[in-house]
Amino acid sequence: MLNVTFFGVRGSTPCSGDETRRYGGNTSCVALEVPGQETLLLDLGTGLRYFGAHQPLDGSFRATALVTHLHWDHVQGLPFFTPIMRPGARLRIYGPPCKERTLADAFRDVVGPPFFPVTLDDLPGDIEFHSVFDEVFAIGEAKVTVRPVPHLGTTNGYRVEWDGTVVTYISDHQEPLDGSGRVAPEVVELAQGADLLIHDAQYTPSEWETKPHWGHCTMEYALSVAEAAGAHRLALYHHDPGRHDDALDAILDGLRQRADRAGVELLAAAEGLTVSFDRATVRAR
Repeated sequence: MLNVTFFGVRGSTPCSGDETRRYGGNTSCVALEVPGQETLLLDLGTGLRYFGAHQPLDGSFRATALVTHLHWDHVQGLPFFTPIMRPGARLRIYGPPCKERTLADAFRDVVGPPFFPVTLDDLPGDIEFHSVFDEVFAIGEAKVTVRPVPHLGTTNGYRVEWDGTVVTYISDHQEPLDGSGRVAPEVVELAQGADLLIHDAQYTPSEWETKPHWGHCTMEYALSVAEAAGAHRLALYHHDPGRHDDALDAILDGLRQRADRAGVELLAAAEGLTVSFDRATVRAR
């Protein structure tokens, strides 16, 4: 069985308050877990701290993270991740290549003075860095496909095939500026037939009109990606920090009829939500 648990679902910056309590206010972090195997993490936003609260603190922690890109909201949880603050713990981080420096050096730029009081190398656990881009590789029994996704700067999208289930993670996605609604072939490949597509859905159409170059897309476009790829289930993700829970409810209600016609099960990602896939159930589709 594969369990997909959301620990951070917001984009851009963490937020808090009664208006965001139900869906949550932490930034991007999702855990993929199969019993008896090491966890796969998708991004390292502030939700990572909450994932860490349920992990061993005796140095036995082991996991791998797939990072889409290095914007703050996708990496700022790392220095607050308590399991890696123990000798013997290990976290392998895969992410996109960076111009003129290694992935490790790019993380060191973020975790260290003057932006942070301690350096990445001060963390007692072992952190390994691997640059990946437009390739396919294995992590344990999971097959990972990496393809470029339109955003601001080099950005990876990930397709994880594990225990008979396909989970696609496209956290940040620039909607075409020409209004064509076209979906890049690399994105369709990643999401083709996915059991769960976790996709950027930061803007309403009116918001996107004022921020078309900001690297994101509308909820409607996220559904278009699911339709183009034949994904079975779509989790709207990377919610705008100013989006109140009631507004998310209304957006879901407005899209559900279209999703039903397309055969796409629609949900909005929420902190603490776990979506579970039994191998027999998935294969029966």
